[in-house]
Amino acid sequence: MTRDTELRESTLRWADDDVDEQDRAELRELLEAAESEDERALTELRGRMAGPPGFGTAGIRAPVRAGPNGMNRAVVVRTTAGLAAWLAERAGPGTVVVGHDARHGSPRFAEDAAEVFAAAGFRVLMLPEALPTPVLAFATRSQGAVAGVQITASHNPPADNGYKVYLAGGVPLVSPFDEEIEQRIAAVGPAREVERSAGWSYHDRALNDYLARVETLPRGDVRELRVAATALHGVGAEPLRYALHLAGFTDVHLVAEQREPDPGFPTVRFPNPEEPGTTDAVLGLASRVEADLAVALDPDADRCALGVREPNGRWRMLSGDETGVLLGEHVLAGLGPEKRDPLVATTIVSSTMLAAIAAEHGVRYDETLTGFKWLMRAGDGAATGLVYAYEEALGHCVDPEWVRDKDGLSTAVLACDLAATLRSRGLSLLDRLDELERRHGVHETAQLSVRVRRISETAEVMRRLRDAPPRELAGIPVHTRDLLPEADVLVLRSAESAAGLRVVLRPSGTEPKLKCYLQTTEPVASPASGAELASSRRRARTRMSALDAEVRALVAG
Repeated sequence: MTRDTELRESTLRWADDDVDEQDRAELRELLEAAESEDERALTELRGRMAGPPGFGTAGIRAPVRAGPNGMNRAVVVRTTAGLAAWLAERAGPGTVVVGHDARHGSPRFAEDAAEVFAAAGFRVLMLPEALPTPVLAFATRSQGAVAGVQITASHNPPADNGYKVYLAGGVPLVSPFDEEIEQRIAAVGPAREVERSAGWSYHDRALNDYLARVETLPRGDVRELRVAATALHGVGAEPLRYALHLAGFTDVHLVAEQREPDPGFPTVRFPNPEEPGTTDAVLGLASRVEADLAVALDPDADRCALGVREPNGRWRMLSGDETGVLLGEHVLAGLGPEKRDPLVATTIVSSTMLAAIAAEHGVRYDETLTGFKWLMRAGDGAATGLVYAYEEALGHCVDPEWVRDKDGLSTAVLACDLAATLRSRGLSLLDRLDELERRHGVHETAQLSVRVRRISETAEVMRRLRDAPPRELAGIPVHTRDLLPEADVLVLRSAESAAGLRVVLRPSGTEPKLKCYLQTTEPVASPASGAELASSRRRARTRMSALDAEVRALVAG
């Protein structure tokens, strides 16, 4: 370490310019350990000084730690200064709404952001407590703000935090704006030289205004439903309880040990409802209290997962696609005549059943690249007429008029509305899924991640598949659609509109693996026959097993 003068000088320079005394001390202590030939400390220091975290379309996510390559006060100050400069160039000073979750450092990071915006001439409204991301998205839109910033890392591991940006109208950030903002951040000087001001105020009605809107979303008038729910130690428990209560659902049971916000997430290995085992507590509670529906939010409450009881009495979570088509049908079935030329949208990796549902209702349908940044620009590029959008990763937008992003709270309310309506008719969500498959065919979906040794190998695999794409998969002829240069994605799809398959391949941007999204479809010849539905499901699952094996072999070469 003694000869690594550049690393030593850059570390001391960053520490001298930091705005936080503890972070300054932390970096200097790490430097001392590295200089004493502690290899682990040296590796850690190099990682922290490797450069700022990339400012992508979701803003920043990084471990909470001192140094330029972390989430800390100095990084937040410089990031906000760069964003403020970009906003001033685009539209001039206006209103900015700032919120935060309950992760490590979130309240202080939010105050730093508010102070920098205020000093830069913006009218700053701060949410008064740790609140879900959808509340921030709603407030950005309802207040006519030029931007919104939420300090959150969503469902990332406990060590992380992040800085999420919404543009005017509460729309998620999209390229090339992220690159432009990153350039402004790079031009910002030392954090301690960035001006800050306490001239911001609280937006005390943010949650109440949001809940008042969510209260209007249900389509039915039946409210007899018992719900088991969890927020996975995040900020969604009380807002969810309030939202359900205002909508008329009062028989709600929360997982006690996961009810209070805790940035350590002590009872789950990974705070993501998609992860195996993460929803065990809420499914156990649902079984004990004999609930009609289980609801699991992720830590910032922008994602929602639903759990249902099967005929054998066991509980299981629905997939994002299963929830997506259920809610899509529910939204479209409840549309009034005032909704002119409505649009529904999903992504290229989600189930295509929503397309069939849209066609049955005579409404527009669109598929976008993955992410709500694209879903909120579906159709004409501005999502004009959008009434519902979802992605398979448990993200659902059921009120795009006011929340232009995924929203776990409003999704939960609408899901309860659907479940209660069905229950009053002696039906369940699984019965409705059966009905949809009888009408539109079985759509079996699955995901697999094929790991390679190096990230660079994913590019080699994609190049090989582009040069020599398969002509057949699982016994069915397929054609290939290449989404370059818009996206590094290959779509392999059968020509059949009923019995067929689809495979979407894309490399992970952060890990050495290729993400593969699989779908097989089978028509149901006799919709009234339960036996025929079961037979179609077996055929779809058998083809899925063959498809899974062939895709693994295809990627492996």
